[in-house]
Amino acid sequence: MKRLLFFTSLLLLTAGQAQTSLKVKALLDRVANEMNTAENLQFGFTYILENQQEKIRQETEGSVTVAQKKYRLNMTDVQQLFDGKQLYTIIPDNEEITISDPAEAEDVGINPSELLYFYTEGYDYHMDIQQNVMGRKIQFVKLIPTEENPDIEYLLLGIDVANATIYRLIEIGKNTTRTTLTLQNMVRNSALPENFFTFDASRYPDYFINEAF
Repeated sequence: MKRLLFFTSLLLLTAGQAQTSLKVKALLDRVANEMNTAENLQFGFTYILENQQEKIRQETEGSVTVAQKKYRLNMTDVQQLFDGKQLYTIIPDNEEITISDPAEAEDVGINPSELLYFYTEGYDYHMDIQQNVMGRKIQFVKLIPTEENPDIEYLLLGIDVANATIYRLIEIGKNTTRTTLTLQNMVRNSALPENFFTFDASRYPDYFINEAF
């Protein structure tokens, strides 16, 4: 009888885990579909990097416009434009522009197009805590890399359940570094000029242009 109860409990636990896994996948699929069906997305963001051991806390704000793989990113000291082929990093303070291939660049900073879809592969996922943020129901999903990652322990992806959009991404690093990216005021399908993602060198007559490829 004890053995029967054990196997019954095990089956119920396994079934419950499978149902939870299906719920998480369904939620992630909803988010991916919401992102993928939009012609473009615009949102502001706050990016915080913290390392308590090193007593580091850096906070950056900016805004992004994404259309499939193309994006335009604005931060305080740098602008990035990706036209689908080349990445243009514009630094107004230095009057310098670097043109590079994102696939070969060692560090291209925040990649907004990858942010919106990265969770669809390469991770195991588990339902985590749910929070109420200013009346919004935010469901967190814990993402664990399926392959050994020297930098990332796990990620927490916060999803606005009502809108099926990303609200927050928290990365827990193996070196005790924690980064938090919070998205704000997301707008779908804005009317954009035809050349919105096109680099125009004539707008930067006095800039030094470095072609890093």
